[in-house]
Amino acid sequence: MDKLRRVLSGREENEEVGLTAQILDGTTLSFSTRVKWFVICFASGILCSILGTALLFLPKAGLNLFAVFYTLGNVAAISSTCFLMGPLKQLKRMFEPTRLIATIMMLLFLVLTLCAVFWWHKKGLAIIFCVLQFLAMTWYSISYIPFARDAVLKCFTSCLS
Repeated sequence: MDKLRRVLSGREENEEVGLTAQILDGTTLSFSTRVKWFVICFASGILCSILGTALLFLPKAGLNLFAVFYTLGNVAAISSTCFLMGPLKQLKRMFEPTRLIATIMMLLFLVLTLCAVFWWHKKGLAIIFCVLQFLAMTWYSISYIPFARDAVLKCFTSCLS
């Protein structure tokens, strides 16, 4: 409609914009929108994890539902940061040399948890992978806090000695 008004008023300008520019203009989010969606996605991840824990005590399919909801919760929590920094920057930061092993271990345990439940049908193994998933997710998360991993290692080694 705006273009029609410009043509009729004689103010038509050549406003040809490339496809990339149109996509970027259509996908940019304001800071407040990014924060809102981060909170929504992160909160839904926590809710899925809590729901999975509550479903653990169901008689037959409890463990399967726990593993699925717990894994979905962790995936939602990881995905929530894409709203803050963007998906490409998030992927680049995930695979930086300082957190490469933590990222690989976290993703590996996410997949192994689902494999243990659906493919191998090993409930004990699924529980172990969920615990390892939690530890890998914690180690990955503290990698974003400067010197936090060093502090955790020092605390852990001082407790052992």
